[in-house]
Amino acid sequence: MTTTFPIALPAEYGYVILAYVLSSFVNFWHGMRVGGARKVHGVQYPAEYQITLKDGKVDQSNVFNCFQRSHQNFLENYFMVMGMMFIAGFKYPVYAAAAGTIWLVGRVMYALGYQTGDPKKRMRGGIAYVGLLGLLVMNVITALSMLGYVKL
Repeated sequence: MTTTFPIALPAEYGYVILAYVLSSFVNFWHGMRVGGARKVHGVQYPAEYQITLKDGKVDQSNVFNCFQRSHQNFLENYFMVMGMMFIAGFKYPVYAAAAGTIWLVGRVMYALGYQTGDPKKRMRGGIAYVGLLGLLVMNVITALSMLGYVKL
């Protein structure tokens, strides 16, 4: 059985593209913050993390590591979330862009909390999961619609 799915994008898909452009700025912002922290904390390239010893044991409480980890965590999720935003945007461009933007705001809040040096403060960015959950739901509905299981 073949189900057709229109490829023509709605004009509102421009919001999805704008949210993606915003994500590029968030990624650039992350990189600048890590670069600045690298200078402040004296972490030379190519070291990815700052490793110091305290009482003969590795001290992982370094503030630089919190900067680096917040950026890496962003990158670990970035392509998945942006891909879901692009897919959801086929059917729900305004909602997909809004969910993607909520995710980005949450990721900035996550980074700012994490970069205090207290990893527990990263949880301030939990709002990102609202955007992620919205994108997941929109992707499932879009897929089921394309397969002909859902008529919306």
